[in-house]
Amino acid sequence: MVSVKTLVSFLLFTLSFSAFTQNGDIYGNVKFDNNEVVLGAYIMLNGTSIKKETNSGVNGEFYFKNVPYGTYSIQFHSLDAKVKTINVTLDSNKKVVTAILAFTKQQDLQEIRVNGKTEKVKKETQGFAVNIVETKEASLRNIQTNELLNTTVGVKIRQNGGLGSHVQYTLNGLSGGSVRIFIDGIPISMYGSSFSLNSIPPSMIKNIEVYKGVIPGHLADDALGGAINVVLHKGTKTHFNASVSYGSFNTIQTSLNGLYRFEKSGFTVKASAFHNYSDNDYKVWGGQVMDIAQNGRQTPITARRFYDAYKSTGGMAQIGYTDVKWADQFLIGFTGSEDYKEIQHGAFMTLHPYKGRFSETDAKLANLTYQKKDLFTEGFDVNVTGLYGKRTTVVNDTVAAAYTWKGERLVGFDGEFLDYTWGSQQEGGPTLNTTKRNVASIRTGLSYKINNNHKVLVNHIYSGLDREDSDEMKSLLENTFKQTSDLYKNIYSLSYELNTFENKLKLNIFGKHYRQNVLNTMPVFNNDNTEVIDEVFKSDTDFNGYGFAASYAIVPKIILLTSAEKAVRLPNETEVFGDVAGNVEANLDVQAEVSDNYNFGFRFGKFHIEKHAFTISTNFFTRNIENLIGFASNADRIIESSDELVHYDNFDEGTTSKGVEAEINYSYNNNLGFNFNFSRLTLESKNRAGNIVDIPNTPLFTMNSGLRYSIKNFLQKESRLNLFYNTYFTEEFSYIMSQGTNVSGLDAFLVPTQFIQDLGLSYTFPKENFVVSFDAKNIFNKAAYDNQSIQKPGRAFYLKLNYTINKF
Repeated sequence: MVSVKTLVSFLLFTLSFSAFTQNGDIYGNVKFDNNEVVLGAYIMLNGTSIKKETNSGVNGEFYFKNVPYGTYSIQFHSLDAKVKTINVTLDSNKKVVTAILAFTKQQDLQEIRVNGKTEKVKKETQGFAVNIVETKEASLRNIQTNELLNTTVGVKIRQNGGLGSHVQYTLNGLSGGSVRIFIDGIPISMYGSSFSLNSIPPSMIKNIEVYKGVIPGHLADDALGGAINVVLHKGTKTHFNASVSYGSFNTIQTSLNGLYRFEKSGFTVKASAFHNYSDNDYKVWGGQVMDIAQNGRQTPITARRFYDAYKSTGGMAQIGYTDVKWADQFLIGFTGSEDYKEIQHGAFMTLHPYKGRFSETDAKLANLTYQKKDLFTEGFDVNVTGLYGKRTTVVNDTVAAAYTWKGERLVGFDGEFLDYTWGSQQEGGPTLNTTKRNVASIRTGLSYKINNNHKVLVNHIYSGLDREDSDEMKSLLENTFKQTSDLYKNIYSLSYELNTFENKLKLNIFGKHYRQNVLNTMPVFNNDNTEVIDEVFKSDTDFNGYGFAASYAIVPKIILLTSAEKAVRLPNETEVFGDVAGNVEANLDVQAEVSDNYNFGFRFGKFHIEKHAFTISTNFFTRNIENLIGFASNADRIIESSDELVHYDNFDEGTTSKGVEAEINYSYNNNLGFNFNFSRLTLESKNRAGNIVDIPNTPLFTMNSGLRYSIKNFLQKESRLNLFYNTYFTEEFSYIMSQGTNVSGLDAFLVPTQFIQDLGLSYTFPKENFVVSFDAKNIFNKAAYDNQSIQKPGRAFYLKLNYTINKF
């Protein structure tokens, strides 16, 4: 008798054989009749049972994968050409199509307006409060990924200084662990601090998805405030890209990335590398930046940061197969990175800066990627991404010498150099703390498209961390019994997508289940210090969440967007176990956040009036949060001259966030571009006196704008000069919580209003493979701040060279 296992195997084989032999790929290039490639052409493939859309790439290339055998019509639309239709018959694995469009400068815009949407517009009109940040332009400039995000509506990047300093991401007022960062769906925290968003060259990034408040089920994480998902290029075309930039504060950044694919076998080799360095010796002033004379007199000065250098190096290598019958992508690889960071001060810029405290981190991680569309049957897609490895952080603080902001030794009344009595830069004594982590994360996504109107998705993400802390400066007995900390997280999601009423209504309904296990073992001496005993903390928690997102096209270019979610955010490693390098103490009792999140907005456009085009979008949001995690519980005890440590805790009272954001994008004749956005919000809770006050250390009103102008055929035929101007406005805010109606003395804790302006240009040579760019940042040298009034770099200049062969 045939076993069930044998029968299932036979059915799967039959289905897979059918799928593999009945589908093929249609690809090719689009050119004008003057032999120029067509960038951004809108291409529609129409058949009796399917319809697909895409856009041509920078070399005019396009690709339709997994197309059933049959006869199709392909339409090509461009602003600079008449619509062209080509009929093709697919009867083999691959079909190559070359389209030649008749170039015309007199094309009537009305003739080429089609109902198709780019991938960016599709995602932004699904109902979620989401922005898709495209990186093509930024990859050619001296712009880090974080700077690009900082121009996005509702997003505020909070950085504790210059290159390599700690970064927090704020979405609609919520920040820290409330906002999750992903690289292709894997939490970036798994990679460690030496591999950050700024470590990823923009040329490797396809786009960045910024979800606010309501997170789709396919990301399946506990991102209560929002999520930022960096989508890397998945192109399989052989290519190479290299860039180098140099600028102020002895800052150098280099990157290499490339891919080589053997066309016959599909075997693919993919690699990337980066190196960053900066002295970060920019000028600072105000607050506690003072010189201290021998008699103790304090004099405000403008000083250079003298112990803040940063260096990071890393790379990734992958091998496998792409665009083969059994996988769109199957890659295994290794990611390695390391960094060195000098620490100039504690959590705040205090009167006594550090010199001699630094941290070193490294990460060694294996990674796996498997993706296949239409696996076994049409519409069934599988996506698996995982990593496993080790990370190490070492904090070295054994220098007792005291310094002033002049970078000189502090001199006492007797004329002798002063040393700290505790024997280190940070209070607490000398440390050679080593934190070792074993980390693992795997994301699995399954989706089945029943038909053009119904789709079901199941997703799961597992994240695990085993941490061990030791300190060589402690006694042999203490180091024999090391502290261990384990944190495991499983999140499951089930989603259903509906597309109906002739694509006017789109609905996404999802449910999520969260589980977290925390285990901490702390060796401590007994009362008479004769033996070491283990203090064990254990916590197992689980939560359920749910939500929806919907959009309705009132008319094709006016779309109503709304979404809601009961969201859960589990405390992360730093909030629970602390971070010695970041001056953060542990708090094992911190609880999960729970929030009711709502979004309601509109999208208008894209509207065309002759050569003018514009889009307007707006979103109203509210968040009702219980157990908000933040610094506020101990922020009201700040002592300006000595407080160096912070810890995370829950706000006892409920916290509410309400606000509005809006954005307008305008272009003229594809040469002039302008964008403007603002975000206004309230983020309030009760203080100890029972008064409603603003949550500290949170900007409540921000505005960004950008102006771009492109000049074609500048100096050389087929070259292009782009000019850029950007502004960033942040209204003043306090970094401590008011404790009553008497606000006298709180001015000392205000982060002042900021208006920062940048200029830039890039020059693209005729073959478009070499680009030179120059950027001037903070051109008027205004004081810029983020967290706890820590000053960021002033005026700076950067030059960048970018070279590409066979673009994505």
